[in-house]
Amino acid sequence: QVQLVESGGGLVQAGGSLRLSCAASGGTFSRYAMGWFRQAPGKEREFVGSISRGGTRKSYADSVKGRFTISRNSAAAAVYLQMNSLQPEDTAIYYCAAGPDYVSVATMTVLDYWGQGTQVTVSP
Repeated sequence: QVQLVESGGGLVQAGGSLRLSCAASGGTFSRYAMGWFRQAPGKEREFVGSISRGGTRKSYADSVKGRFTISRNSAAAAVYLQMNSLQPEDTAIYYCAAGPDYVSVATMTVLDYWGQGTQVTVSP
């Protein structure tokens, strides 16, 4: 059983940056591709970015390409989301998740574990 704990959310002005972290425990981190997702009030949860088990392949939603960067650190058993040029429409609860491969994670077809989420609020 893998536990995922997100951190790093908060309130930031438009144009600012935040770095989210997701710490994994209780399993073999290298077995899993990882992803970030978000859910805004009244909307469905959506894909943000995913990264392969080895960290060499990445995928992003069109809405965040060029602004967000996903990375992972196997030694720390953690995945990160660097978010730059934040906009009010990025306001949401951000979740990390683990799955068998980065395509399954990106398409949300197979997701084995979820974190509890961290709130990101971007003011105009």
